[in-house]
Amino acid sequence: MVVATAEAVRPPERITVSEAAETYHIVNNPGQHVGPFSLEKTPYLREPMDVLTSLDYTGMVFVAPARTGKSAMALNWLCHTAITDPADMMVVHMAQHTARDWSQADLAKAIRNSPELRRRLTPGRQNDNTFDKHFLSGMRLLVSWPTITNLSGKTIPRGWFMDYDRMPQDIDGEGNPFDLGRKRGGTFKRYAMWAAEASPGFPVNDAKWTPRTPHEAPPTGDEKGGGILQLYNRGDRRRFYWACPQCESSFEPHFRLLDWPKLDSGDLMEMAEQVTMHCPHCGGIMEPGEQRALNNAARWVKDGQIWHPSSDTITGDARRSDIASFWMFGPAAGFTDWSLLVHRYLVAHEQFENTGDEGPLMVTVNTDQGDAYTMKATEGGRLPEELKSRAEDWGSAEVEPCIPAQAMGGFLVSTVDVQKESFVVHVFLLSHGDIWHIDMFKIRKSQRLDADGDRQRLDPAAYPEDWDLLVPEVLEKDYPINDGSGRRMQVKIVGCDSGGKDGVTANAYDFWRRLSAKGNAARFHLLKGAPSRTETAPLRRTLPDSQQKDRLAIARGDVPVWLVNSNIVKDQASNMLARTEGRGMVRFPDWAPDWLYTQLTTEVRTPKGWENPSRRRNEAFDLLAYCIALQRHPDVRTHLPGFWDAPPGWAAEWDRNDLVYLEGEDGGRRFAGNEGVDDEFDLEDLAGKLG
Repeated sequence: MVVATAEAVRPPERITVSEAAETYHIVNNPGQHVGPFSLEKTPYLREPMDVLTSLDYTGMVFVAPARTGKSAMALNWLCHTAITDPADMMVVHMAQHTARDWSQADLAKAIRNSPELRRRLTPGRQNDNTFDKHFLSGMRLLVSWPTITNLSGKTIPRGWFMDYDRMPQDIDGEGNPFDLGRKRGGTFKRYAMWAAEASPGFPVNDAKWTPRTPHEAPPTGDEKGGGILQLYNRGDRRRFYWACPQCESSFEPHFRLLDWPKLDSGDLMEMAEQVTMHCPHCGGIMEPGEQRALNNAARWVKDGQIWHPSSDTITGDARRSDIASFWMFGPAAGFTDWSLLVHRYLVAHEQFENTGDEGPLMVTVNTDQGDAYTMKATEGGRLPEELKSRAEDWGSAEVEPCIPAQAMGGFLVSTVDVQKESFVVHVFLLSHGDIWHIDMFKIRKSQRLDADGDRQRLDPAAYPEDWDLLVPEVLEKDYPINDGSGRRMQVKIVGCDSGGKDGVTANAYDFWRRLSAKGNAARFHLLKGAPSRTETAPLRRTLPDSQQKDRLAIARGDVPVWLVNSNIVKDQASNMLARTEGRGMVRFPDWAPDWLYTQLTTEVRTPKGWENPSRRRNEAFDLLAYCIALQRHPDVRTHLPGFWDAPPGWAAEWDRNDLVYLEGEDGGRRFAGNEGVDDEFDLEDLAGKLG
């Protein structure tokens, strides 16, 4: 009892967090590092860690790319707090499951491998569980996640937010997590400290922004919160500077200073392996092997200050704040190398150039380079006239729309938007990375007759039988190839919106069931828009269950619905619409009506996603986005590397394409992929070819 009490009343040991880390935090990662925590590879962590015990600040913000060691700072601070200066502490993760994983993995390993930390843990299951740990000093560690319950009603002087930009930025309308956390330590005044770390995760919301001071970060996020860079701007804005070995001038080691050769071979790995960095002042060259020495001689510099490496002096008036904020970039990260940074960028940029998909590009800029990303769609508006000026002559559509012969292969995709009194259908040819806008029409009349024998208006919400029109009008529709051969082409895959007014979803599900009962559902897929900032998959399969979520839809877990992350696919659609050469373009026939170009330019990209501020019709943009999403479908997968270099039979050139046929005099159909077969092609064989 006396020994335990002594631990509780022991005066604080006057050492810094970095000194405590190197003394008490024992790391056991075979193949990487075994022994006391070391700052040898990450000297830039010393200043951010040591500021955690400064009475001049009540907040610390650290912005950095992946592989900088930033998550280890929380464990180092825990060692310092639990062993040398006890106080209650909370570590806040993105969600409950990530909090559990961290507690059972990283935290448990640190306690197990660090004898001094383990010795101070109070024994007993009630004192040592996943989300709550007590120490002999009386200190309590809470492992939590951002909810209003967890971030209110508690008095906690110290807290750490892990991966802040992947958290909700508005907690139940009460504000952002960081400010809610700091309120918990308000009664401790200057003895409180709350910290947050992350790589940037929110896109820049103003492409025309220019910094007012050298270290200001761009505006990101929306009215609910701007993420870690918004917090950084509230602080004293420190940036990490290197000293040029040639001219002794200071500069930030940013990705844009990296150079690599543009080889004719196009070998991205070979290019990346030859990367160097140039000094922005004298042009001097630095090799990757110099990174550690440059880091060891570097300095953190506050906004308003200038570092003079030759005399190791800092001049200027520093920005003042009660938050110490830090931002560093990828080339200085201690556990990565420049060739890896460049290779990931080149791969992502190549994918963007070929497909218009900037998702991988945003990921590598945010997490590898540690920089804020500006979506291409926010860099400037697009006028309908710009798209119309690119229209091409594919042949007249007076008889029926046709497939342009110059496409030289590919396959057809139809997408359907459900309106109050119609189905809006757009048909696209996907060929060698381009999307050709083949046809656009509405199905307005049903097969139901009124008292005069006239066909009544379509009503997809009220009449299940109206959906059956999609079979002859969309699923079984084909188009001629405009090369004089008389050949025609079947549709490969159809995507149909499953949302709308009450009744639409239920009828959509029942239509799919009818198709499935006849064995015809393989090509017809129900879609649902599901914009998300955290979800990275453009297309995801679900099986709605009415017992859990959607009773009105009469869902029984038997109908697959594909969720489309509209923000991601509309970003890609916008990028493809902007292209005027090379692969990855959207192409139009010269007979397309003006409303097509207007609908394709109605929506604008905002920090919250794609919006339609003018409330004008936008079905064309939605249907183009659906087409792009369907490229990720397991039956298609055109996004895979090399797809168009050796396409499958249903996407091959016309002479070998499984879905291209020539109609005989007797009405039989002979398909290009079935040359040499005497028997006429029957519908059962056709269904097999269509997947």
